[in-house]
Amino acid sequence: SMDTTQEPQNITPGPFDGPQWPHQAPRAVYLAVAVLMGLVVASASALNGLVVVVSVRHKKLRSPLNYILVNLAVANLLVTLCGSSVSLSNNISGFFVFGERLCQLEGFMVSLTGIVGLWSLAILALERYLVVCRPLGDFRFQHRHAASGCAFTWGWSLLWTTPPLLGWSSYVPEGLRTSCGPNWYTGGSNNSSYILALFVTCFVMPLSLILFSYTNLLLTLRAAAAQQQESDTTQQAEREVTRMVVAMVVAFLTCWLPYTTFALVVATTKDIVIQPALASLPSYFSKTATVYNPIIYVFMNKQ
Repeated sequence: SMDTTQEPQNITPGPFDGPQWPHQAPRAVYLAVAVLMGLVVASASALNGLVVVVSVRHKKLRSPLNYILVNLAVANLLVTLCGSSVSLSNNISGFFVFGERLCQLEGFMVSLTGIVGLWSLAILALERYLVVCRPLGDFRFQHRHAASGCAFTWGWSLLWTTPPLLGWSSYVPEGLRTSCGPNWYTGGSNNSSYILALFVTCFVMPLSLILFSYTNLLLTLRAAAAQQQESDTTQQAEREVTRMVVAMVVAFLTCWLPYTTFALVVATTKDIVIQPALASLPSYFSKTATVYNPIIYVFMNKQ
């Protein structure tokens, strides 16, 4: 009778069937991640909820440039709702409790809203560039422009996160098997081509836009400061803006570089094996962005 009880120990249950410890990682890892996700859910909900509520209630804050910040907060709230909270409950159980259909839905929703958040940062940079550097001459940035900026983030993100639901790659349990995302570690041209497309359209493009916009913005500010004979206030303003821009770019990279690096390496390298605990790290990096984005963009922003 000893044999029959020992037998199932060696068979890892499927990600929808039962606890993945100790096969994927020790139980302590799952509990640690659950605690982290609990903290993320609490603080991200509070911070982003605050941004939305305050913006809705105060007419003064409804300037066109703030639309995209509210868009970012809404996207962050949805990541938290659809992703971090699901991840929290799954890590307590040690597997994806909600079954395969909801795994696809969660993978899709987190990708969709995550990419909306990521592109919001790029659109924000572009809008600030248009307003400060005036490349279009007398162009007035108005509510309708702000609204179309927000609409673009959702449209573009939908365009690139729907394919896995239709058979170009797929959404599967990743890393510790407690949350779902694009299948970037099975290999094959179907998955690799999707990962590369996603890399270009939802990382390289927005990052280029961010770097282009902020570089020009800082150069314009520098020129303006030089013209005003470096009065203390303009110098200080210039330093503050520079600090904030650096913080934004670093935060963006902290959040998305682990994910893209992992996905690219795995998608392009044959027969690579990565520890599940390690493989799940990138997605937690990008989920924690929902906490520090509002801090940098809203609470560091004196306006």
